[in-house]
Order: sequence, then structure tokens, then C-alpha cells
Amino acid sequence: MPQDHKRLSIEKKVPGYWKVTLSNPPINLFDPEMFAELRVLMDQIENDKDIKVVSFDSADPEYFISHYDIVRGEVVPDMPGAAPFSEWPAFVTRLAQSRVISIAKVRGRARGHGSELALACDMRFVSREKAIFAQIEVGCAVVPGGGATEWLTALAGRSRALEIIAGADDFDAVTAEKYGWVNRALPDAQLDDFVDNFARRIASFEKRPLELAKKLVNARAGIPAEAERWSSGQSFVTATTWPETRALIGQLLQNGLQQRGDFELRMGHHLGHLGREK
Repeated sequence: MPQDHKRLSIEKKVPGYWKVTLSNPPINLFDPEMFAELRVLMDQIENDKDIKVVSFDSADPEYFISHYDIVRGEVVPDMPGAAPFSEWPAFVTRLAQSRVISIAKVRGRARGHGSELALACDMRFVSREKAIFAQIEVGCAVVPGGGATEWLTALAGRSRALEIIAGADDFDAVTAEKYGWVNRALPDAQLDDFVDNFARRIASFEKRPLELAKKLVNARAGIPAEAERWSSGQSFVTATTWPETRALIGQLLQNGLQQRGDFELRMGHHLGHLGREK
């Protein structure tokens, strides 16, 4: 992928409402360049006096974000906003505590860091037919490092969080809605209009009460602390150094990890069967 390829495109739909589209072919990996652009986006959001709501979607209907780029994840590119992955907890904290309302509109697969970016948003609305969620990390011999442990424990409860994380399987949109992973699973044909109308509605309201409402909800909801997410991030990084993890990642790459094809499309299935073949 050329270094000048933009992972994010920003469309200012109406005053106060920005639509951000993620695009990183072939499978929308969360790579260092996407992280850099997200950090620059946060700077732009914080410096804009008028924005009230921002939505995130994907240019690829099969992948919201496939997962963290296990090959290049620790690279720090020479570009604005670039930072090591250890800065992710600070970014998530900025997004969760920012003055704007953030919405994830999810079609396709949101696994690993894709799920965690959606979880970092204030709300998640997803395609009933096309959205798939998973925390695949344990199946890849690591642990979630981008916030899933904290968010899912709060949203889904201890037992369901363990089912999601220890099972490392794919979850359909209806189950994700039932578990509290997402706000609503909507018919795919209705998803775009619903999110656009909802974001425009928010953008039509006065800015100060929106900011205060989010601040009050955050205070009462007990959102995860940056230190908790930092601890999980360090656990993820440590796990990537284990010899069994390195060996398994090599096997997964040979089987189609990070390539467009059946392994990525049905990763939950393939991870389970790889373990049984040992």
C-alpha cells in the first residue's frame, strides 16, 4: 500500500456532523498509519468549535476493521500523528471523554481492534445481516490489548465477557445486540438512513447541553480508566513475545491471516479448528 494512501476520509455532512470513513484495502487492517490518522483526527475534533457528533464507517462492506496488523503493528511511520501502539489507551480516553458524541456504524467484520474501536465510540449501530464481531486474540495466543476486556466486562458482564474473549469466536449482530456489545442491530437496508438521521438530529441540538449530557453520563457510567486500558495493552505486547505466540502467528499467516480470502472471512471457524488439529 503506498505510504500516501489515506486511511480516513472526512465528510462534513452538515454543520456539527462529521462522517469518517475507514479505508485500508485489502481487508481494512488497523495499521500504524490508520492509528496516526485517527490521532490527527482527534486533534481536528478537539480544535473545532462547532462539531457535535462524528460517525465512523467503512468503505469495505465486508470489513469494518478486520483486526490489528500483527506484522506491522509496532512500526512508527514517519507521518503526522504517528505514535507507538502503547499510546492507544490515551487515544481511547480522548475519544471517550471528548466533547463530541461518537457513533460506530458497522457493516462486515469488526474483530479484535475493529471491535475495540467500535467499543471506544459512544454508540454502535450495526447491520443485522452483515455485521460480525469477535475478540480473536486468545485464539491467536495473545489477549485483547485495545480495551475489549474493560468495555465488554462493563457492557456484557463477567460471564459473557469471558465467553467472548476466551472463546475467540465470531458473533452475529443479533447476539451482539443481546449481549449489550452494540446499541441496535438494524436491517441493513435501514442502517445508513438511521445513523445519518440520528447524527443530524444530534447536530441540530445546542452544543453545551450535549457536552454536559455526555459528561454526566460518563461520570455515572464509570467508563474504564486509561490506566486499566494501559495495563491490558502491555499484557497484549508481552504476549506477542511468547515463543508459542510467535509460532502460532507464523502458522496463521501461512493459512491466510491478513489476506483477503476464506480464512479472514471465517476466522472464528478456522481458529477453533486449528487448535483441534494439534
